[in-house]
Amino acid sequence: MLKPEANELLTRVGPGTRMGELLRRYWHPVAATVQLDDEPVRSMKLLGESLVLFRDRQGRIGLIGDRCAHRAMHLRWGIPEAEGLRCPYHGWMYDATGQCVETPLEGAGSRLARKVKIDGYPVQEMGGLVWAYLGPDPLPLLPRWDIFVMGGAYRQILGTVLDCNWLQCMENRLDTMHGIYLHGNFFQYILERGGRKGDALSHLQGLDWQTRTAVQRANRPHAEQLLFERYEYGIDKHVVMDTGRVDQRPPMVFPYAIGHAGGGFRQTWQIGVPMDDTHTLHLSYYAYVPHPNVEVPKQDRIGYADHPLFDENGKPILDYVLAQDMIGWWAQGDITDRTKEKLGQTDTGIIMYRRLLMEQLDILAEGGDPMNVFRDPEKNVYLTMPESTRKKAGKGLSDGSYRQLYHEGYYIDDADRYCPDLDVILELSRQNHVAGGP
Repeated sequence: MLKPEANELLTRVGPGTRMGELLRRYWHPVAATVQLDDEPVRSMKLLGESLVLFRDRQGRIGLIGDRCAHRAMHLRWGIPEAEGLRCPYHGWMYDATGQCVETPLEGAGSRLARKVKIDGYPVQEMGGLVWAYLGPDPLPLLPRWDIFVMGGAYRQILGTVLDCNWLQCMENRLDTMHGIYLHGNFFQYILERGGRKGDALSHLQGLDWQTRTAVQRANRPHAEQLLFERYEYGIDKHVVMDTGRVDQRPPMVFPYAIGHAGGGFRQTWQIGVPMDDTHTLHLSYYAYVPHPNVEVPKQDRIGYADHPLFDENGKPILDYVLAQDMIGWWAQGDITDRTKEKLGQTDTGIIMYRRLLMEQLDILAEGGDPMNVFRDPEKNVYLTMPESTRKKAGKGLSDGSYRQLYHEGYYIDDADRYCPDLDVILELSRQNHVAGGP
């Protein structure tokens, strides 16, 4: 368990908090670029700050405070123009840095505009995402992780806003054993509740407990040892099963991502961006990389879709892996009370991650750059995980200890089902298989 002050330290991300100051040293993905095509002015929160993301008529993207300095009109309703975003109330206009450039009703000779500035933050585009930096100068480099910049890939982005603190999402990524029950037994139960009793291991439900356990053990190996290791960019994790097989799990990339980008056809990053203390923007970033002999369709823009948490009746959607993860996060409450938790031996990764956070907080307090803050352009051309880590990450869910509990097909049964270009993905998968790809 944690002491109350430690729980507060790790979960609070607003301005002036220690964790907020740590996270302000990083670039954060805040939207898909394509979202600004459909809605050029968007209200958002990041690290406890209320902001407006916009694209002006020249295509420049800005991230500024959400209130006009004149009379506090919400700039969500602003009008994008060639030189910035104009407040609809009295016409004050702000450029992408938050500088007021026009106060039209004050008269031609007024110098008021040059004295007015609201918050404004740097943004960059990469991989179909808009990235924002809320920290101090000098700006670090936007990390060019391989999945966002590599060629020969067809990309899709899914997102949703979760009503819970960011740390709950992240600790799940260091909990390697939850899959056996959350994506195994619970998955099976959800299928049965939906009338899909012919799927997976439903024949076990009619057996007595001892027999069922024995059959499950034969079908799904159990963990003998959990292994967590620090590597250059975060924490590597894998499980030694009782069969002797080493079951690799996606490595954690500090501060709040995991990467399945290990050389398979479906490469994935999952990212949990802290919006404020009780809301997290979760992004699933997919890159489908077929065999070199398969032509990848040209993408003029990388598609984005919201993936729903609830069905039309208001009930949670739980029949795919990511949705099961998400209920494991938000069902803990908005901020988990870690003073009451009882950790066991399977929670080694969570403990290691908390210690890593504390370590990086101390590094920052001493004036250093925390993990994965990059400043050398030569090292930032194409960031990829070490070879040993990439091989582990490539296995991912496809042969994990609960893989056989998927009931139809990999792409239909995970969050991919909501990808806007699912037909393209399925066809790429078919061609990749024919070509002998991964």
